[in-house]
Parts: sequence; structure tokens; C-alpha cells
Amino acid sequence: MIHYAWVIAFTGTLVTILAHGFARMSYSVILPSMKDGLGLSYTQLGSIATGNFIGYLSLAIIGGFLAARFGVRKVVFISLVVIGLSLFLTGFADSFVFAFFMRLVTGAGNGGSFVPIMALPAAWFATGKRGVATGIVASGIGAGLFFSGIVLPPVIAALGRDGWRYAWFLLGTTVFVLAFVCYALLRDNPAEKGVSPYGGVEERKTGTRLTLFSALRDVVVEREIWKLGIVYLMYGFSYIIYLTFFVAYLTKETGVPPVSAGRIFSVMGILSVFCGVIFGWISDVLGRRYGLMIAYLTLALSYVVFVFWKDYAGYYASAIIFGLAAFSVPTIMATASGDAMGDRLAPAGLGFITFFFGVGQALGPVIGGVIKDSTGTFTYAFILSAAISLVGAFGSLILRKPRAVRSG
Repeated sequence: MIHYAWVIAFTGTLVTILAHGFARMSYSVILPSMKDGLGLSYTQLGSIATGNFIGYLSLAIIGGFLAARFGVRKVVFISLVVIGLSLFLTGFADSFVFAFFMRLVTGAGNGGSFVPIMALPAAWFATGKRGVATGIVASGIGAGLFFSGIVLPPVIAALGRDGWRYAWFLLGTTVFVLAFVCYALLRDNPAEKGVSPYGGVEERKTGTRLTLFSALRDVVVEREIWKLGIVYLMYGFSYIIYLTFFVAYLTKETGVPPVSAGRIFSVMGILSVFCGVIFGWISDVLGRRYGLMIAYLTLALSYVVFVFWKDYAGYYASAIIFGLAAFSVPTIMATASGDAMGDRLAPAGLGFITFFFGVGQALGPVIGGVIKDSTGTFTYAFILSAAISLVGAFGSLILRKPRAVRSG
């Protein structure tokens, strides 16, 4: 029989498709037509994206602790329902303020669902199997990117000036309906299905009754969590500039037609489906810090190629390189949080380091938009992304070497 842990992993894939692929990554595809429809500047578009990340940040850390206290299943379900409703309402946006507020709410739902689901494999898989399992969950981000790049541009083009509104309606309806499917399949721990974790039972970090205060106390005194957070900030800042302005750069600055830009975007998405599994396995074999270093170096290369190789071959090459490592860092960070804090506190640990990640994400888009508006080009914003990613690569070496797994 198939161990139910694999049902959890692939249901987690569906959650990340909805919570991250649709709720966050689709914005890059819709952004150019939304800009024209509402008459927004790139600074405003970057600020809207920043609003999304502020919402994400506010619930990511809280959602992790709530999931540790009340269970991943309930927190993820409520968060997905919030995402579905807010995405649908974004289609009614008639001003910068309304769009900003809706993206803020969507971001909150994103943080409340993505962080707990990424930490859930810590409860269902032993340490040696955890990287691959978390990679399977993270593969939904790339799948969401792929579907967004393939489906949304034709919808927007076919429906004219208001096509971007129907794109939001479609996304919102899809997330709302599938939230109930996720709720039906998810379980908080193996005991609910009468099984043991896949790969063997391991000693828990703590056996005391878990409260929000005790979870916070145990997390903040763990030095490794602080180091993970600092390194995670570099990823949040660098990757989101590239991803937010990817389609806008191609269509508005290089003259690539929107449908062609969507195809390039979808190539990135389909390849990124596999990056979590690949880098999760690498981190299982080489250790979390070397897996992170390789991931950051790969991402930096994709940003450099995007800037200096200005033709279709270069754009596709950048998308392919980025796709191979796109969401490797969140995968390894989720796994490393479980290693550091144990299965019960894994959501709280991941929520805490996501604070740093969210700070980077909040700053990246608005700084990228300001750079574009002040210089007339995205080039310097992408160069900044590459530089910060290199800092993250070498910063990964401060992380702790893997310790021997304790089992019982």
C-alpha cells in the first residue's frame, strides 16, 4: 500500500499551486495589462506587489505558530478560502488603493497557507527523506507558474481591455473550490491515519504541552534559526525583483509580444516544478548549507544572463536556469527548519525565518520599481538581484553542518 505520507506530499503540491503559484506568481503575468487598465506607474505596481508581501509577512510568522498550536489542516483551509475571495475581488479593482488592499489580503492568505504546508513534511517524513518530500510540496509553485503563463495571457488577450479582470476572477474561483479538496485530504500528523512517519520514528524536539508562548520561546533561542533567517532574506529580496518584473521587462522594454513572453514564463514554470525535488535531494546528500550555496549561485547566473544576453535565446536560457533552481531555497529552508526545531515546531521555525524572507520580498519590488522609473531600465534592478544572490551563496556557509539523525 502507498504510505499516506505521499498523499500529504502531493496534496501539499496542490496547496502550493493555489497559495503560491496562483496567489502570488500570477501577478507577474497580469501586471502589464493591469498597468494599462488602471493607468499605474511601475513604482505603484511595485508597491502593490510589496503590499502582497506585507500581508504575506504578517501571516507567515503568525500562521506558522498558529499551525503549530491548532494544526496545519485548519489554518491552511481558512487561508485558502481567504485567497480565493480576495483574488476574485481583485478583478473589481478601480484604483491603486483598492488593488493594494486586495493584494495585501491575498498575501495574508498566502502566508497563512504556504508556511504551514511547507513545514508539514517534517511531521510525516524522517529527516533523511524530508528534503525530497518538501521538494514535492514546493513543486506546486512551478506548476502554478506554468499554468499562469499558459492560461492567463490568452484569456487576457481574448477579452480585451478588461481581460485582466477575468484572469483574477478565474484564479479566485479556482482557489476557492479546490480549498475544500485540500481540506478533505490533509491530516496534521501520521497518528490521525494510524501510521508512523515515512522513513522511521525520530525523537521529538520537545514533549511538553505546546502553547504559542512556549513555541515562540523555543524558536527564538535557537541560534541556527537566526542564521537561516539572515540567509533567507537574500533570496526574498533578489528573486522577487526578477520574477515580478520578468514579463514587464520583456514586453515593455525589449519588445517581446505578450503571448511570447507568457510562453517564456511558462517554460520557467514547468522546469521549476522539478527544482524542489532536485535541490531537496541535493540537500539530503550534501547538507543544507551546500545545497543552498549551489542554489544561490544558479539563481545569480540566471539574473546575469537575463541582463546581458538580449535576444530570445538569452531570455529562454535565463528562464531555464532560473527554473532549475527557482524555489530551491524555500524547499531547503523548510527542511532545515524541521532539522533545527523538530516536527512539532517546524511550522513555527519556518514562520519565524519567513519574517526575514518577507522583509526581503517587501523591499525588493518597490526598490526595483523605483530603479526602473528613475533610470528608465530594469537592467540595474536585475544586476542588484544578482549581487544580493551572491551574498546569499557565501552566507550559506555560516549554517551548521548536518548532525547525526537520532531515531528510536
